[in-house]
Amino acid sequence: MRRSPFLTFNLISVLLPSMGCLFRTRPVEDQYSKEPLKESTQQGLIDTINQQAEAIQTLKATVDIDSSAGGIKKGHVTDYKEIRGYVLAKKPDELHMIGLMPFVRTTAFDMVSDGREFKLWIPPKNKFVVGQNQVKTQNADQPMENIRPQNIYEALLIRHIQPAPTEIAVLENGYETLHDTKGHRILQEDYELTVIKQQGESNYVLSRKIIIGRVDLKPHRQFIYTDDGKVATDARYADYKDYSGFSFPSRIEIYRPQEEYAITLNILKLDINTPLRDDQFVLEQPAGAQVVHLDRPQSTLVVPLENQ
Repeated sequence: MRRSPFLTFNLISVLLPSMGCLFRTRPVEDQYSKEPLKESTQQGLIDTINQQAEAIQTLKATVDIDSSAGGIKKGHVTDYKEIRGYVLAKKPDELHMIGLMPFVRTTAFDMVSDGREFKLWIPPKNKFVVGQNQVKTQNADQPMENIRPQNIYEALLIRHIQPAPTEIAVLENGYETLHDTKGHRILQEDYELTVIKQQGESNYVLSRKIIIGRVDLKPHRQFIYTDDGKVATDARYADYKDYSGFSFPSRIEIYRPQEEYAITLNILKLDINTPLRDDQFVLEQPAGAQVVHLDRPQSTLVVPLENQ
């Protein structure tokens, strides 16, 4: 015999008060942002990103650099002191970045990249590293050798979204998690552009995801993926300011989860579209330096300059 649903409801209503010790009411921790939100369309967001990407051709910045290395894989994290740095970037793929030691202001590192090959000079270790951007270091205990100028370039200057079929962008309405002055979590609506790129005639792979804030319609975060769908770079953008008529983030956090290192660039001074010479992206091998060729077998990695 089927029990009447009304009888079941009445029975539950009678029992619940007597079972109050089994239930408790708690406040909702997450709150929604009350900031006024701006509207845009998928094509409008793509056009804004592409206009900025096409307008900025060079970048010259003075920065303070915070960095750390390590994580779950290594079992610990090492934080490095804030150092002063200088960054030059020029389309389509060139980057030159110099970091100075705290207090004494001698060179901590100097690296350049043309988008394909990079060179890294580490004076404190008298080491000069040469290799392709896609080649990983064979020495996981040397965090400086994990850094690739191309990874910094791609996070620093968000690339143009190519038209279909080269790239296809899909818009998703999502939420980003913020925190108020008391540390409480706040959910704020955002736009998320997922970009897939063509690889072969009929194959597509995940390329990027650009998180765009609804308060200012500016990129707040960018995920860059490997061809097998892993996060290669997680870049965050904050504190936008006006530089030479361009709105640009004054704080850029770059995290590389596979290599377990993070770099934060706090921009102190920024010049956009200042003419830069080709020789500003040249790094010569210092005399007497030990040379590390990342594309060579381990036995030939370190070679004194005078023996080459």
